[in-house]
Amino acid sequence: MRISLTDRCNFRCLYCMPESGIEKCSHEDIISLEEVLEIVKAATKSGIKKIRLTGGEPLVRKGIIDLCKQLSSIPEIEEICITTNGSLIKDMAKDLKNAGVSRLNFSLDTLDKEKFAKITRGQDLDKTLDGIKESIKLGFKVKINAVLIGDFNEDDIIPLAELTKDNDIQVRFIELMKIGQTKDWEDKKFVSNKIVLETLKDLVEYRSQGVAKTYKIPGYKGTIGLISPVSCSFCSDCNRIRLTSDGKIKPCLHSKEEVDLKGLRGKDLEKAIESVIFEKPKSHHLESGSSESQRDMNAIGG
Repeated sequence: MRISLTDRCNFRCLYCMPESGIEKCSHEDIISLEEVLEIVKAATKSGIKKIRLTGGEPLVRKGIIDLCKQLSSIPEIEEICITTNGSLIKDMAKDLKNAGVSRLNFSLDTLDKEKFAKITRGQDLDKTLDGIKESIKLGFKVKINAVLIGDFNEDDIIPLAELTKDNDIQVRFIELMKIGQTKDWEDKKFVSNKIVLETLKDLVEYRSQGVAKTYKIPGYKGTIGLISPVSCSFCSDCNRIRLTSDGKIKPCLHSKEEVDLKGLRGKDLEKAIESVIFEKPKSHHLESGSSESQRDMNAIGG
């Protein structure tokens, strides 16, 4: 289960949210951390074992460290992960580790400072890189997610892949999808992950890891992952459900269908979650158009 703790973020990435940010919701509209904990406990009845906390930027949500401690105390939960832009992680990493978080996924589309500032609308690359270094040092399992954008970061494929040479991490290249802010982007911005295979000619197939097809450069410590939702749909292998920061559960990232969990308790909550899992759509339809989701990415949790 991917849980969006907040749709707020200290970045304004071009493909994720508007430059002006978001309209602030009332406190009552945002799911409380107590409700998150209750929903996770109910979700374990349907087999949920892994939790990924996302945003927006999840580290701007007050109380996240205590939440992680409570989630890690649930016997059925085997793994707690966080997806972050990395800018706030350096000072929080040790506490998160002690709270039971074992994996961190960093969003990092380029290693070029000017391009980083452009895609994030003015943010500092060094803060994210420092956060990644600290996380590796502390022993987190680290993945770096890079969204491929035509005419922008194709020349970052090799530098990003080189991060796996001396670090046991995974760099994952993700195809840009037509959703939210990108629905009206020109077609040349959407490039296939085949460009990675063409650029990194030494790649050899390694093993599958969830929705990512995994490769390795011989002699490198880490791995390369390709997530190709458009050119090579992996819907049959998808086992994710998503909880939005306003308490709606989505069976699919690209579905317009949502079930409101706020106010549900006990068996009613368990049945609602179970119904979403069993009614998960067979597939999305990105290959023939844009996402059916009515939300920007920052409001879904990726």
